[in-house]
Amino acid sequence: MLRFAAALLIALPLASCAPMEAPGEDSGEAANQWVTVSGSIAYRERIALPPDAEIEVRVDDVSLADAPSKTIARQAFAADGQQVPIAFLIRFDRAAIEPLHSYAVAARIAGADGRLMFITDTRHSLTLGAAPEVDMGTLNLVKTR
Repeated sequence: MLRFAAALLIALPLASCAPMEAPGEDSGEAANQWVTVSGSIAYRERIALPPDAEIEVRVDDVSLADAPSKTIARQAFAADGQQVPIAFLIRFDRAAIEPLHSYAVAARIAGADGRLMFITDTRHSLTLGAAPEVDMGTLNLVKTR
């Protein structure tokens, strides 16, 4: 009985150091349910953005060639005087992703009046593996007319 009590006294402090998990939940699975897509946007023209410019970066499902893309997640914000390159960060639930679909990241900059100034004109494919973070690097936008 004395040995059992001694073993219990040793095991209790060690058990309190173990991470707590909900029943049936795997801690690696919970951390892996979110995807973070980051990068920056820029353009080649030597033009300053107006301080009230609006920036939008989207993750789109572009699987269907004959249908409009479906936006999975987006980040929209005012430039607030920032100049390019401007960083972006989009976070979304991995459950929104279909394994056999294709995804791309698109960006645009519009003036406060809604008039489009710059937009991505090439496809920036998003490859989603098991990693929770994807760095898209710099997305180059082109000036609209």
